[in-house]
Amino acid sequence: MAKELLLEIGTEEIPAAFLPAAQADMAALIEKALSGIRVRHGEIKTMATPRRLCLVVMDVVEKQEDQIMERLGPAKRVAFDETGKPSKSLIGFARGQGMEVAELATVSTEKGEYICARKHVAGQETVSLLPDVLTKLVYSIPFRKSMRWSDLQIRFARPIHWILALWGGEVVSFKIENITAGNQSFGHRFMSPGAIMVSNFQDYVEKLRQNYVMVDPEERRKFILQEAEKAAANVSGRILRKDELLETVTYLVEYPIAICGSFDRKYLRLPEEVLITSMMSHQKYFPVVDEKGNLLPYFITIANTKTRDLSVVARGNERVIRARLSDARFFFEEDQKVSLEKRVEDLKKVVFHTLLGTSYEKVMRFRALADFIAEQLYPALKPTVNRAAYLAKADLDTQMVGEFPELQGVMGREYALLAGENSVVAKAIYEHYLPVVAGGQLPETDEGAILSIADKMDTIVGFFGVNLIPTGTADPYALRRHALGIINIILDKRYSLRINELVDKSLDILHDKIKEDKGQIKSDVLEFFRGRFGNQLIAHGHPYDVVDAVLVTGISDIVKALRKIEAMEAFKAHADFEPLAIAFKRASNILKGFSGGVVNPALFEAAAEKTLYETYLEIHEQAAAHIQQDDYQSALIVMARLRRPVDAFFDSVLVMDEDDRIRINRLSLLWEITMLFNKIADFSKIVTEV
Repeated sequence: MAKELLLEIGTEEIPAAFLPAAQADMAALIEKALSGIRVRHGEIKTMATPRRLCLVVMDVVEKQEDQIMERLGPAKRVAFDETGKPSKSLIGFARGQGMEVAELATVSTEKGEYICARKHVAGQETVSLLPDVLTKLVYSIPFRKSMRWSDLQIRFARPIHWILALWGGEVVSFKIENITAGNQSFGHRFMSPGAIMVSNFQDYVEKLRQNYVMVDPEERRKFILQEAEKAAANVSGRILRKDELLETVTYLVEYPIAICGSFDRKYLRLPEEVLITSMMSHQKYFPVVDEKGNLLPYFITIANTKTRDLSVVARGNERVIRARLSDARFFFEEDQKVSLEKRVEDLKKVVFHTLLGTSYEKVMRFRALADFIAEQLYPALKPTVNRAAYLAKADLDTQMVGEFPELQGVMGREYALLAGENSVVAKAIYEHYLPVVAGGQLPETDEGAILSIADKMDTIVGFFGVNLIPTGTADPYALRRHALGIINIILDKRYSLRINELVDKSLDILHDKIKEDKGQIKSDVLEFFRGRFGNQLIAHGHPYDVVDAVLVTGISDIVKALRKIEAMEAFKAHADFEPLAIAFKRASNILKGFSGGVVNPALFEAAAEKTLYETYLEIHEQAAAHIQQDDYQSALIVMARLRRPVDAFFDSVLVMDEDDRIRINRLSLLWEITMLFNKIADFSKIVTEV
């Protein structure tokens, strides 16, 4: 009979950011553990609050599955002597396995026939295995930071206070340091701190709810939304919802209580982002907006304790936000007393990086690179781009950004507008930071897009130039995100920009900072972009072999590279696709070490090589014209006409002829054809069945 397994680890308050990952890790760990000991089970569910991690596994069977174990002994040829009697090695093997020679079997392997001992191992009772499984699980849950307490050896996110462990309603007896697992849980720390006797999962959930703990985060999330919206509706508004904040608040509380607070309307004159950041990022409040999305002078906070007078809690939170907004108002007014030009000059005193100079130098570098990009794309935008680049980092010197770093760019835009700058310049200042997260919002304007590309490229090339390159998961300067930002902006805008030229220009601008070989830096940066672009394409469902085949021929023009990949994917359905790929694998192997030559038709001996060359000449100009127009699909269809001549060539012609002239001529013919195909992709990289 299958039974329910329930585990709860009761702790001090664990940081909200730790809990979603801990839930996922617990599920993966128990799944792996039970599979590893051959114990079948049903659904796994994990839950968490700040004070507890919970795991329930349904339908855990009472016994391990039986197992047939095999162990190879000596080879059959040495297991018996000439008369068929068991050799000493066979007798010794049988004795070691606790078996008679007659009980051994013979099996065939890649190395021949061997003697084999087969044993039927009966499964153990699950109840005897669970203590070890659960002990290891508790010790194995990973956290981004762990701690030790008292004189105990265990490391955990926060000190453990109790462990509840039941299987089929019975206690699973095990011990973690000085804590013995039992059948007790505990309610809300303040509203119901006493012990609770638990018999099963349903009983556990219901009793915790009765004792002011909503253990299921999904239930808490829905309840928080419902109660927050009710509270906002009482002041004729609705909450400004942000999923990241909702996730955080869900894991900050065990028993959510929505409380509405207010602040003085005068603070609504501050930029909207200042108010939102103060409430959401710093206080974990939900701002309240009207039906048009305009901020109202209210907020919703989610408390973890129900008090007799909620207005007392509201007033306490109002005092906190009032102080925050008062500071913000002061910073906002003081910042405007200094001109943006003065703030740019003051960036000369701000170090961007000890190896790459000041923030002022950084501005001057990406300003020059932005001019270069604007000249290539839209020369008429150069004055606007230049001005926006000059002012782009001015807000780093403001008190507001000093207090709220997440508002850089936002305050640059606001202060630029207040200073009378062109609205396009102001928007570009804000947009040059975009995207701020992977997959985030991209710049809308061309001015903002150009600035963003320039700033990010200067950062990437600069850090590569001083040998501060991402390694493994370590990427302290977010260079991977910057590279993906550039890639996605170019794709979004369909810019005809060549990455290699941007790297060259950036290296020239950075010349006095670069300590490494420029050729090697360029190669490393281009490979870095190729890796980021390739990973993104594969993550979006493009076949990895097609991605590799195209990107290995170059990624300078990202937009064209994507079009080639899309054309190759469509061409995969063509009847000649796989035969061509197979042929080019063969050609690639033959051409290794060959760097090209001039084809001389007078040296052709076989009809197949003449036919191949003539067909190549027929389709070359037409295919090249399609490639020139970025019509890669049509080019591939034209080039597919080479399939049969190529097959005939390999079937009837010996490429590696003893005569040097004939051999080089044939290699040169293959080289020219390969170079035509390589304008789209390296077909030798395509995975084929042969």
